[in-house]
Amino acid sequence: MSEHEAEPQGTVREYRTEELADAAGITVRTLRFYRERKLLPPPRREGRIAWYDDHHLARLRTIAALLERGHTLGGIAELTAAFENGRDVNQLGELLGLGEGGGLGWSEETPVRLTPEELADYFEGEVTPENLAASLDLGYLAVDGDEIVHVSRRLLDVSSALVREGVPLAAVLETGRRVREHAEALAGLFTELIAAHVPAEPGDTAGPVDPEALAKAVDRLRPLAKSVVEAELSMAMDRRLRGQ
Repeated sequence: MSEHEAEPQGTVREYRTEELADAAGITVRTLRFYRERKLLPPPRREGRIAWYDDHHLARLRTIAALLERGHTLGGIAELTAAFENGRDVNQLGELLGLGEGGGLGWSEETPVRLTPEELADYFEGEVTPENLAASLDLGYLAVDGDEIVHVSRRLLDVSSALVREGVPLAAVLETGRRVREHAEALAGLFTELIAAHVPAEPGDTAGPVDPEALAKAVDRLRPLAKSVVEAELSMAMDRRLRGQ
């Protein structure tokens, strides 16, 4: 396929080596060097011809952007490997606790799509392979082709704010891991409370017994549970400040 041929709608454009280098604004020699360093996925082979596509072009543009931000090629290679070994975006529903595919649709969290360079800008100097692996393991990040998906806009903004205040991202992530353990326990307490005493709908006499009815009751009373936790956390921090 030449660059002048029309492409059917919905097909992925393919490039020869020279065409891809030209589209990315680099030399063929640089392209081959990146491929040798495994910064690019292997091309599709057709005889002796290597065919690249738009995913390769996006990767080259990401490499250029990360280099401009001071990352080394070695560091970019490690980040690339971590992304490629990370969780797929299809696991986001599981990460949010919504079941397969996130079908319930009740999460209050808004996922955020980011390019690798945008993620680097959020956490300048802190996007290391170790921190990236920890974020993927926690489920804060998932990978969708050439994009990254952060599971929660609120967590992304808070984490970034803490890093700007001087808290290392590794410490933020470790604290997040510990907070999640307590949050899971709190969620269990409130779910058990609601299952034992609260009907699925106002006016019902029986408590929720099936999972769908329980989920409806828990979702309806979620703001009350959050208010209790927020108030108790606020008072606990007050006690800490007073040294009690």
